[in-house]
Amino acid sequence: MLEAKEVAKLYQTDFIRNARAVGVLWAVCTLCFGILEIVVLIQPTWVRTADRRVRAGAAPASLQQAVGYFGLYQVCVEMEWAVECRGSLSTLTPVPAFKAAAVFIFMALILVLTSVGCFALFWFCNAATVYKVCAWLQLTAATCQALGCLIFPDGWGAPEVRPLCGRRADSYQLGDCTVHWGFTLAILGMVDALVLSVLAFVLGNRQDALLPDDYRPEKKVGLPAMIAPDL
Repeated sequence: MLEAKEVAKLYQTDFIRNARAVGVLWAVCTLCFGILEIVVLIQPTWVRTADRRVRAGAAPASLQQAVGYFGLYQVCVEMEWAVECRGSLSTLTPVPAFKAAAVFIFMALILVLTSVGCFALFWFCNAATVYKVCAWLQLTAATCQALGCLIFPDGWGAPEVRPLCGRRADSYQLGDCTVHWGFTLAILGMVDALVLSVLAFVLGNRQDALLPDDYRPEKKVGLPAMIAPDL
């Protein structure tokens, strides 16, 4: 069994200090990702009508096409003096064409918020275990996010959105619409969740390697284990 002084020296190495810094960075990025997921879910600007001003030579019929944007829960049409939206986020009722995508994105949000809630376990449980639990939650969230992003374009030809995107709009074909920042953030969120899950797995495995199996330190009241491991 390593003596207390030898363990203290181990924790004073640059490797351990860097591991702590990476752990804090991982936690901050996870919090930011949770906020990002909320924004992605509630924003209706996943896809919007292409700017007519860049479509020179359009036919008169196409000039009468509605202009607006849509997301998982709302389809909004821009009028001359207002914006008229169909759908309701308050009742969590998605646009019928995007129900499956909305379910997967909502599941990703719940998993990410659960991983944020698991931060409290750093005060009570082994840090390596908490890292690995969060890693699996984030990996599952990345999978749900990917499925939501893959399924979402299947509804582009739905009657609810075709007035905005024209007759050429169909499944996985935008017609006269363009991808907007909401959908881009959803794709970036999928990549973010995947990177965070890999980082959490690495931190968990490194935490296991820090101390021998027979070392059992006394628990201290103070900073969580991810920031100040017990000595």
